[in-house]
Amino acid sequence: MREIIFDTETTGLDPKSGDRLVEIGCIEMVNRVTTGRTFHAYFNPERSMPAAAEAVHGLSEAFLADKPLFATRVAELLEFIADSPLVAHNAGFDFGFLDAELALCGHDPICRSRMIDTVALARVRHPGAKLSLDALCTRYGIDRSHRTMHGALLDAELLAQVYVELTGGRQIGLELAGENREELVAQVVTTVRTRVFRPARPHAASEVELAAHAAFMTTVKAPLWYE
Repeated sequence: MREIIFDTETTGLDPKSGDRLVEIGCIEMVNRVTTGRTFHAYFNPERSMPAAAEAVHGLSEAFLADKPLFATRVAELLEFIADSPLVAHNAGFDFGFLDAELALCGHDPICRSRMIDTVALARVRHPGAKLSLDALCTRYGIDRSHRTMHGALLDAELLAQVYVELTGGRQIGLELAGENREELVAQVVTTVRTRVFRPARPHAASEVELAAHAAFMTTVKAPLWYE
C-alpha cells in the first residue's frame, strides 16, 4: 500500500486571511516502509513573512524571494502524490493550505477521504498525553536532535517514523529499510533456496517403549479417562 507522509510550512495560521504555503515536504512509503522517494519544494508566497512565522521555520522573505511560485510546481506535486492516502500531523491545517494553493491554480481540492491525521491516531492510542510531534518522538525513542527548527521535509521524515509506531510498529530484525533493502531480500531468498533439509527422524515408539508404557499404566489407580 502506497502512502504519502507530508508536512507544510506557511506564513501564518489561516489561508483565508491571506497566509500562504512556503514549503512542502513529502515522503513516499509502501507497506509502512520509506522507499527513498521524496518531493520537496520552497515557494515564493508573494507576500511578506511575519516575524512570528519566521521564528518557527527560519524561512525569511529574502530566502524565498527567488523561489518558484506554487503554480510552477503544482503539476509535479500532484503527479508525486497521485491518488495515495496523505498522512499529516494535524492534517486539517496542512490540507487547508494545500487546498487554498490548489484553488489559486484552478485545481480541485484534495478529497478528505484521503486524509489520515496522526494527531487523531495519537489521541486514540494515548488519551490524555501530549500529542505534539516532539512529544511523540520522545515517547517512541525517535531521534530528533537534528531538529532545531521546523522544516517540512525533516518533519515529514520524523512523522513517517511516528506513523509506523502509531499503526503497530515494526518487529526488530524484520525491517528491510534503506539502500540495502534489495540486497537483504536477495540474501534471504538465496538462503532459503540453498538450505539443505535433513529427512525427518523416526519418531514411532519402539516395542520396548510400548511395553514400558503398558506396565506403567497398570499402576495408575482410577484413571480420569475411564470416568
